[in-house]
Amino acid sequence: MTGARPRLLAWLVALATCLGACTPAVGTDNPPTGQAVAASTAPASPAPPSATGLALAPQEAAAPAPAVTAAPPPAPAPPPVPQPYALNLYQEGDFVPQYTFDWCVAASIQMAHNLIDDTGGGTWADSTQQGELWEMARARSSNSFNGANPLGWAQVLTEAGMGPYKVVSIADYGSALQTAARAIADTGRPVGLVMWSGRHAWVMSGFESVGDPAQFPEFTVTGVRVQDPLYPHGSEKWGPSPQPNSLLTPEQLATQFVVREPRRWSSELPAGYLLVLPVTAA
Repeated sequence: MTGARPRLLAWLVALATCLGACTPAVGTDNPPTGQAVAASTAPASPAPPSATGLALAPQEAAAPAPAVTAAPPPAPAPPPVPQPYALNLYQEGDFVPQYTFDWCVAASIQMAHNLIDDTGGGTWADSTQQGELWEMARARSSNSFNGANPLGWAQVLTEAGMGPYKVVSIADYGSALQTAARAIADTGRPVGLVMWSGRHAWVMSGFESVGDPAQFPEFTVTGVRVQDPLYPHGSEKWGPSPQPNSLLTPEQLATQFVVREPRRWSSELPAGYLLVLPVTAA
């Protein structure tokens, strides 16, 4: 038994030496036991799940943008409808009778002045003045069979400060009325009508129509305001003279406002419906 004890002691010493060699040494830089050791590097990102692992949740689809609907264009405005229209230059006292059966042009010149001059202070109605105007118009009317023709009429109107005026011939009756009405509306001046196939003078002082000439290129004349300087005498052939400021229908006017036919005297005047027409200054 004495021999076994020393061997057992030697074995224990050897075992202790082996266990001591396996224990890690604690250096002076190591923290005391019980304190956490700080990590020297950032933790690694977790690895993505395996393709064979859990299924990825589908990404939520973005909501579609709402459809933008263009506003419909505004409906076009309906075209204007012609309405009744009337224009009359006449005022009480504007009418002047012709003092002889020859002076219709001179009386028409006096009435034109009165219709244009709406101040009421410059009325032309004197018989002596009418005779002077007749002589002026006759002197400016060549080839007029010793009378005054529309050319002399237009020239005196212009020279007296009421113009410019010119003589125009229109082949169509409706177009002649439209031309006369539009001239009154544009200039504010009356129109001379060459009546009785070129033998007499009236003044057109206004009109009624369906449609304003300033708004509608095409309009219908429904009435004509006239001044016949021969009133109240009239003509056995052509009919009675209408009262001053009468409103005639186109049909009534057509019985005396007719086409001027070519003839020996005043041969430089054209045929057709003749107007002594106010025009705008150039």
